[in-house]
Amino acid sequence: MNQIKIGTIVHGDKAKALIPKLAKYDFETYNLYFFGDAARGVDWAKYSEQVMPLVKENGRTISSVSIFLNPLVREDDIETWQQVIDCASKFGCDTVTGFTGRIVDRPIDESIPRFKEVFSELASRAADKGVRIAFENWNGEGDWYRGDWNIAHSPSSWELMFDALPLANLGLLWEPAHQMVLLIDPVAQLRKWVGKIFHLHGKDANVFWDVVRERGVGGPDEIAIPRTPGFGDLNWADIFSILHQNGFNGSVDIEGFHDPVYNGEWEFTAQLRALEYLKTARGGNYVPNPW
Repeated sequence: MNQIKIGTIVHGDKAKALIPKLAKYDFETYNLYFFGDAARGVDWAKYSEQVMPLVKENGRTISSVSIFLNPLVREDDIETWQQVIDCASKFGCDTVTGFTGRIVDRPIDESIPRFKEVFSELASRAADKGVRIAFENWNGEGDWYRGDWNIAHSPSSWELMFDALPLANLGLLWEPAHQMVLLIDPVAQLRKWVGKIFHLHGKDANVFWDVVRERGVGGPDEIAIPRTPGFGDLNWADIFSILHQNGFNGSVDIEGFHDPVYNGEWEFTAQLRALEYLKTARGGNYVPNPW
């Protein structure tokens, strides 16, 4: 059984400064993360030459390079996807993650033809280089009918996407918190979709079921909040058990800076607590049998 690695997300423009500081802690992987304009205009080969010596110096690895763009609308975003796919091996990883994009403020099914057009070419390019593409399940405050950035935030969307492009190297960057705030049971969902999950973000949530039962979901009342793993509702031992049982061979990278309780000067304290918690949830450190 492969040991699932646990790391953290590092914003790409801060990686050169942060990775040396993170080295003394026991994060096993880094997910390099670029959102919007931060991903545009990067010289990816040069950037890899600057970052990778810092990563390798302490025996860490890059789990994924994430670029959060809208390639269904912007041609230059397609070019960025192409460039990152071409350079993935320079980061020592085989997974590029991001958003699908979306035809802005139109129902999700209207984006599927454009999704198929754009990602059939990108998936073919990636397959030639041994690279997988995974889409994060963030809704960006959108829904089925309207939104921006991303269509890959519900199982109904995934069914349309993977029916349109039933390719082995297209899958999901799955974050359970994104589903929990939509009142979806993440454990039941993971059991069904685990074969399409290539990478995970470690983020949890609290769902206020008393508010849901009393007030419903259509009003101004807060029904859920994101949490750092170890402070949320999810039993991550269940998540790791399902992943292990299905041969998952990727990484869980902690996504901080969302917890409304442990933030500010307590942010990194919470991330280290999450690291400890997730390592325990995956089964602890391997110990050879004495017999």
